[in-house]
Amino acid sequence: MSDPAELWVVWLGRVAYDAAHSLQERLLVARRGGAVPDTLLLLEHPPVVTLGRSSRAEHLLADPGELLRRGIALRSIGRGGDVTFHGPGQLVGYPIVDLMARGRDVHRFLRDLEGGLIHALATFGLSGQRVPGATGVWLGDEKVAAIGVGVRRWVTYHGFALNASVDLSYFRLIVPCGIADRGVTSLARALGRAVSIEETLRPVAEGIAAAFGAQVRWVEAGQLERALAEAHGSAACGTRNSPG
Repeated sequence: MSDPAELWVVWLGRVAYDAAHSLQERLLVARRGGAVPDTLLLLEHPPVVTLGRSSRAEHLLADPGELLRRGIALRSIGRGGDVTFHGPGQLVGYPIVDLMARGRDVHRFLRDLEGGLIHALATFGLSGQRVPGATGVWLGDEKVAAIGVGVRRWVTYHGFALNASVDLSYFRLIVPCGIADRGVTSLARALGRAVSIEETLRPVAEGIAAAFGAQVRWVEAGQLERALAEAHGSAACGTRNSPG
């Protein structure tokens, strides 16, 4: 039996939304060229509301001026889904994954993300569930993890957001994921205690990797940058090589 593939996992800390999006774009190119393996970026964002391709204007309950006054960025982006919020106390994961090797099956990829997050919740003693027709992970009638992905030439980007100890009042500014009849919760509320982002890193990384049939390899941000710089240099010279 062959060894499982590696999933690079990179913890970036708190990163502005635009900077993280730019990094994803660079990773898309590198992954497509085989310069890096499948990679999971883990990070937090400063407060930002994002509008997916299916967003409806009425699902943004605060006007842009109010968001600006509260220091909340507003971005229209290329992932699927409706409106959502990212902010401190929420673990955001961006899997840059080649679906060519996974049967070009986006639905399976979404179910794998859900499964990985459900596995992570179980390490906290929580039973996460799927809801048919509503992508994400739920605790009862409340969503604890949102999922919205984009796919470009069969490489994924964007991803998921797991509410650890995020301030849930931010979600009153939107209709989260366009679902008006269900609530939003967090690990902190479900457990009755604060949950740090650091507590969630290993369970989420290992859960996602297991769902992908992969093995976690923790990679420092500097190592990732070197791999991307090498990939960029190789592309400029018309060659292609893989990290050793």
